[in-house]
Amino acid sequence: MTNFMQMFGQVKEMQAKIQEVQQKVAHLQATGESGAGLVKATVNGNKKILKIEIDPSIIQAEEQAMLQDLIVAAVNMAIQSVENKTKEMVQSHTAGMLGNLPLDLLL
Repeated sequence: MTNFMQMFGQVKEMQAKIQEVQQKVAHLQATGESGAGLVKATVNGNKKILKIEIDPSIIQAEEQAMLQDLIVAAVNMAIQSVENKTKEMVQSHTAGMLGNLPLDLLL
């Protein structure tokens, strides 16, 4: 019984550490470039696109802001969709096996 209680305490400690790391990761940001800097994308640690920048020299100026916003929205919707499908797949393949363990730990 002591080993079980000790193991349960370790699991609780691990969950707390994982939650702390997830919170820190959410605040990370990174920017990628293509076309020698003509297109830039900034994402956060939750894999959400925060900003798309397109150099005005490759599009008409009046369309730039709308195009950037549409790209951000479309890509974020695609990411959310694949995350939902992934969670559904994991749930269907691990039904009852994970207990209260959050799926986010596996994905």
